[in-house]
Amino acid sequence: MNAVVAQEKLVSADSHVFFTADWVKQRLRKELHQVWDDATAKAEQYNATVQRGGQPQLHLEDFVDPSASQDPGYKLPEGKLKAMDRDGVSAEVIFPELGGAKICSPQLMGKDWKEVFQAYNQSMADFAAYNPDRLLCAYQLPLNDIDFAVKEVKRLALDHQARCVQLSPFPSDFGLPDFHDKSYIPLWKTIEETGVTIMNHLDMKADLWSVFRRDPTPQKGIFTGLAWAPLAETLCFWILTGTLEKYPKMKVVFVEPGLGWIPWFFETLLDPRMHQHYEFPGVKQPPSETFRAQCGATFMYEPKGLKVFYDYFGADCLYWSTDFPHPATCWPNSQKQVISQFAEAGIGAADRRKIVCDNALKTFGL
Repeated sequence: MNAVVAQEKLVSADSHVFFTADWVKQRLRKELHQVWDDATAKAEQYNATVQRGGQPQLHLEDFVDPSASQDPGYKLPEGKLKAMDRDGVSAEVIFPELGGAKICSPQLMGKDWKEVFQAYNQSMADFAAYNPDRLLCAYQLPLNDIDFAVKEVKRLALDHQARCVQLSPFPSDFGLPDFHDKSYIPLWKTIEETGVTIMNHLDMKADLWSVFRRDPTPQKGIFTGLAWAPLAETLCFWILTGTLEKYPKMKVVFVEPGLGWIPWFFETLLDPRMHQHYEFPGVKQPPSETFRAQCGATFMYEPKGLKVFYDYFGADCLYWSTDFPHPATCWPNSQKQVISQFAEAGIGAADRRKIVCDNALKTFGL
């Protein structure tokens, strides 16, 4: 290992890989290749006509760093490790660019959706298997079939030592109940029993596509700048319904939420409501205490937000990330940026190590 890596041990809690159609279809029976292609085409047709309202799709370069997206680490496991070495990153939690949970559904795939869903998760498992000490994939779960989701959690935990699963932060977008609904009880119990962590990654809420259609700016900068805001809704449904308190061993990490607004949200809105006329059955402690005990947040470069979040919540629920290869990525300069960002935020070496390494090691077992 080179001298740069030795400066600081870094574990990224959020990196991305583009799983190509060929990579996924290699894990599918030949008869299901067309099922995958047809579902992908149907999904794109819906995106084009309904979500974008006939407006052109944004260019890929608006969502990725040009240099990072051309690196082999964006698509191949051996390339990913070399890209991490170049950046001085020891291990990563990896999210797919294409959400299998959005493609593998009864609406798009009929009776074959479960088999394809498992193959999609297998494509992630095979990627991580290239070096399981350094690569960990956030496996996906469907919320439309809880019995299947429960079996998938158990399978992934047993066969692939899964440590985290990705859930849509907005189940209502799919016509499904919010997280407090009793239909999810078997899933939350299984997640507690297996010890896997729930990842709610930044995503485009369905309502935001109305902003896309109204946004007059060339790269839809208004639309892309608002994705963080709906995560406030997700956070409230987890905490103010008493769901997390009901399952005290369950942990939820919000991925790419932005840090600066979260302390304000708790200090000004959530905690005070416990002492006002609002009633929250099942909520017995201040929401901020539940967040500290059971939640976390990832971040990239946000020194002012990092400072205010750290001052309010402490170090234990912060997770540094590279967000490779998206525009906010610090790749391949993570070592340098970590030192400068934490110096600017006024965070010392011991807590810096927690945030850039130890918290992720503890949560994800890397």
